[in-house]
Amino acid sequence: MLIIPAVDIKEGRCVRLLQGREGSETVFSDDPSAMAARWEGEGAELLHVIDLDGAFKKGPQNVEAVKRILKRVDMPVQLGGGMRNIETISTFLDLGISRVIIGTEAIRNPRIVEQACQAFPDKIMVGIDARNGMVAIEGWTQTTEQPAIEMAKGFEGLGGLAGIIFTDIHRDGMQTGPNIKETRRMAECVSTPIIASGGVGDINDIRALRGLGPLGVVGVITGRALYDGTLDLKQAIEVARGENTAG
Repeated sequence: MLIIPAVDIKEGRCVRLLQGREGSETVFSDDPSAMAARWEGEGAELLHVIDLDGAFKKGPQNVEAVKRILKRVDMPVQLGGGMRNIETISTFLDLGISRVIIGTEAIRNPRIVEQACQAFPDKIMVGIDARNGMVAIEGWTQTTEQPAIEMAKGFEGLGGLAGIIFTDIHRDGMQTGPNIKETRRMAECVSTPIIASGGVGDINDIRALRGLGPLGVVGVITGRALYDGTLDLKQAIEVARGENTAG
């Protein structure tokens, strides 16, 4: 299982939000690329980058910050936030982004996911963000009547889809523990690889999520716990690999 550090960008700075609420940010660095380099230096093999302004404004807003990250690190970078059309996706893949995350548009227009997977196989992730089990969109400002599990099932068997990122919004940035139950349910319902997100607080959460590996949970995204120091990245990577089972 991969431990995937998150770098969320708002107005060019590296921030973390509480439950995705605009205006709830804590600024951790004025240089997102420096944070990316730090996580790579501590052993990260994949970086999760979200253009928060892009998510709220429905189109990429922090392109220069993303470019600086790509220039500074060698590890693959997955990017989300404002990915609403094939042209935008193509532009970022051409810049060197390894995988693009489609969130809101995946529920508004599922056809775009099919088109993107056909055009860019194994380069597309679907972001399913849930509030009380229901999919939230538009930077998490709107909650739909679509169950997250049913949305995941809708993409089952789609060729070229690299995976699903499942986020429990109520837990995101709160360090209250990931939603193991719902993550397990989703992994059991689909064969698509799942990346868990939201709520990681310490190493015990990594141990709990690692238990879902056999069901197809291939990674976990963590942000605030790393920035606050309640989770050590190197130790988390060891645990995720099964190299550290103490405690």
